[in-house]
Formats: sequence, C-alpha cells, structure tokens
Amino acid sequence: MLVRSVKSLLVAVFSLSIVISPLLVKAEGGGAPKEEKLNPAKLIIEHVSDGHEFHFVTIGNNPVSISLPVILYSPEKGFTAFMSSAFHHGTEAHEGYVWITEEYMKEHPEVEEQKDEQGKELFKNDKIYALDAEGKPSLTATVYDFSLTRNTTQMLISVILLIWVMSSIAKKYKKGIGETSAPKGFQNALEPIITFVRDDVGKANLGHSYEKYTPFLLSVFFFILINNLIGLIPGSANVTGNIGFTAMLGIVAFLVIMFSTNKHYWGHIFNPPVPGGVKPILIPVEILGIFTKPFALIIRLFANMISGHVIILAFICLIFIFGAMNTALGWGTSPFFILLAVFIYVIEILVAFLQAYIFANLAAVFIGQAFENGHDHEDVPGHHDPVVI
Repeated sequence: MLVRSVKSLLVAVFSLSIVISPLLVKAEGGGAPKEEKLNPAKLIIEHVSDGHEFHFVTIGNNPVSISLPVILYSPEKGFTAFMSSAFHHGTEAHEGYVWITEEYMKEHPEVEEQKDEQGKELFKNDKIYALDAEGKPSLTATVYDFSLTRNTTQMLISVILLIWVMSSIAKKYKKGIGETSAPKGFQNALEPIITFVRDDVGKANLGHSYEKYTPFLLSVFFFILINNLIGLIPGSANVTGNIGFTAMLGIVAFLVIMFSTNKHYWGHIFNPPVPGGVKPILIPVEILGIFTKPFALIIRLFANMISGHVIILAFICLIFIFGAMNTALGWGTSPFFILLAVFIYVIEILVAFLQAYIFANLAAVFIGQAFENGHDHEDVPGHHDPVVI
C-alpha cells in the first residue's frame, strides 16, 4: 500500500513538472531581453477552455503541440478541411481563413484594438474567421466550425476506450472467465466497480427495476470516470469541466427521467397532497423541480471538475507572482505551493471517481422518484438519500 502511495505521488510530481514547464518558459521569455508579464487569469482560462490543438509545452518561442483537423463551412466557399498546423499557431492565414490567437493579436494589434461600444474586443480569441477581400478578418462573413477540437477529440478517444475495455471484458465473460473461474487481469479490477454501481446505485435507488437502468448507469459512470481521469494528464483537455459536455449529460438524464414517469408522478406534480390553499404555491415549485434536478447534475459535475484544475494552476501561478515581487520570495515559497498543487492533484484523482459516482447515483435517485409515486421512496428497497457534494 505504501509503495502504491509513493508511486502515485511520483506520478503527480512528474505530471505537475510538465504543467510547470510551459509556465517557466513563458516567465523567462525563452532568453529574450524583455520578460513577458504573466497573466494568471488568461493562462487559467486557456488551460480549461477548448482549442484546435493539444498544447504540451513551449520551448523558447516554439510550442510543442499536436494539431487537430479543422473542418469549416461557409456559404461562399463550401466545405474546407485541413490541419490546424496550417495556421502556424495563428500567425498565418490559410485558404482564406485565419485563427485568432494571442500570437496573431501580437502581430496584428489593429485587430485587437477593434472594440464595441462597451469596450469589449470584437474578435474573440481562439476563434476562426474568414478573410475579406483586403485579407483582414471579417465579422460579417458566416463561418460554421465543425472542427475536431481538443474536447471533441478527447471525448471520442474516451468513447473508443470505453467500448474497447467493456467489449474485451464482455468477451471474457462469454468464455466463462469470471463465472466458472476467477476474473483475470483488468476484468478483476473492474468487476467490483461494476458490482458496486449495480448494487449500491441501481438496486438501492431503483428497487426491482434496477436491471432496466443498469446499462445506462454503468455507461454514464464509466464515461464520466474515463474523461475525468484523462483530463488529469498534463496537456489533455478538461472535458468534464466544460459546461457543454455536462449539459448534454444532464439532458440525456432528463430524457431518461421523463420517459420513466407515470401518472402518479404527474399527479403529485399537478395535484400535490397538501391543503388547497397551498397548492397554487406548491405546483409551480414542483414544476420548477422537474428542471432543477438535471440542472443540478450539470452544474455539480462542471463546477467540481473545473475547480480542481483552476486551484492547481492558481497555486503554480502564485510562485511567479511572488517571484515577480522578489526573486528570493519566489524561490522560497515555490516548494510550499508545489506541495499544495501536488496535494490537490492527488485529491482530484479521488474526485474523479467521486463525481462519476455522484452523477450516476443522483440520476438513479431522480429516476426512482419518477416511477415510485413522485417523492415516496418507502417501496424502494434499500433507498437512501443522496450525498450532495
């Protein structure tokens, strides 16, 4: 157990060193005579937002990254596809399009200076625009972006990984491994998790109907878990920290809940068992509750998964903030902030499992409420109130 803990700590330290590397390069400016000021807010937003490449480190002025396919459509040009590397990280245009990045803004300050009446920049960072006849980015030209961005690519990788892992385990069960003999390999590690979701999430909240919803609960649990764990790898995308991703999961859960309702559920919503004078007040609250349940799933997963990344980067940025004030202070406080970042990183591994469980468990609770007479759970064997984190 101690060896495993040490290994986990070493992995966390190594991962954080990779995360810190680009910050060190940016802070030092690659040996340039004039150092560039560190902008913690912009750095954190860039890390947790989507993009057209997987960026790992910047060596001098040369970023090390993996380019992703760019697929665009405009009514004038039709479909256009190429790799994001054709933009040279936003410094060059390609086939009548330009990728607005921080590098592009530096080389074209006139674009950054264009602002609306409220003082906001007209051209958004990390967005692709069509060029006009003068070779300048156009705000009026319509461009539909179907690119495989960082979040989309990583989500597809997670889907492939999930299907591959579960298919390989299913083949072993078909051969009798795990039934007539003990589970082997990775199957042995996943079987307790599958059993846990089935018994402590499905059976506990859905009673005799658990078999009908177990495939959904297992798919949601492992899909979130895989994306959570991959998101902890330096240079990867924080998919579950994207509100669009969690919103789609919430919508899917909402549809499953709605298709599981019965007349008792809707009778409780529109005719709650309360005195007549209270019904006009309670009915709107019950109707609102239909939508607040999936909304809670969406916000809880999003907030918990993005907060860990923000906290880790905030601790790392503090090293350079203190270093900007005083070099000795920066070096003196760096071990403390690195240890804090490593601690949060280790906690994030636990949170990855915990948030996958909470989403699946709350989804099961809401589904159980949909077909078990509204809010009555006495008939559901082993039902317990969800833990809210």
